Amino acid sequence: MDIQVVPAVESDLPYIDHLQRKNAEDLAFYPRQVFEREILNHRILLARVNNDPAGYIYHGSLGQQVKIHQACIEYDLRGQLYGAALIRHLIDLVSASNGLSISLRCGSDIAANGFWKAMGFYCQGVTAGGIRRMRDINNWRYDLQPQLFVTQTDPSDKKKSAALWRKYKDENPINSFKRGKALTDHRKMIEDKDADEKVARLSLPKARQD
Repeated sequence: MDIQVVPAVESDLPYIDHLQRKNAEDLAFYPRQVFEREILNHRILLARVNNDPAGYIYHGSLGQQVKIHQACIEYDLRGQLYGAALIRHLIDLVSASNGLSISLRCGSDIAANGFWKAMGFYCQGVTAGGIRRMRDINNWRYDLQPQLFVTQTDPSDKKKSAALWRKYKDENPINSFKRGKALTDHRKMIEDKDADEKVARLSLPKARQD
């Protein structure tokens, strides 16, 4: 099959936005306006198979450290080298611009973690995800230049759970656009609150618990 990797153009926008929404459980969500801007900045690569779109990568600006913000392949085409073609093309772009590394974040419950490992990425750390899914986030990295100090860890395979989110969503609405420390702090606050309530319940007389 004829696999091509090309910069996305404006006419690809409906496809990219549709594929993002179809895989919303696995991806960080970006408004359509972001894709409009980044297509103009040549930061979205599209895989085409026999001239039909098969997936895309949205990456940050080319520099020493390049971030992958989104990577998505059509579900029925996964495992057929299209994702690998996209990543190899990005590696070539970063290498040509004298970049040092490529990094990304991937939810611990997502099958793509195996793909990143197979592509030569290593997990350099695991952080807590948001309260909506209560999964971990694996931080993957690919070095294009040898590093003096490399920190590696086993990736998390923690499954997602919406139990806490359902329990507290009415009394403490959650902003789905929280990122970084704000997201981590919010998750810790909810976990601490739930733990305090469990301790308080255990301290009650059995009759009152019933």
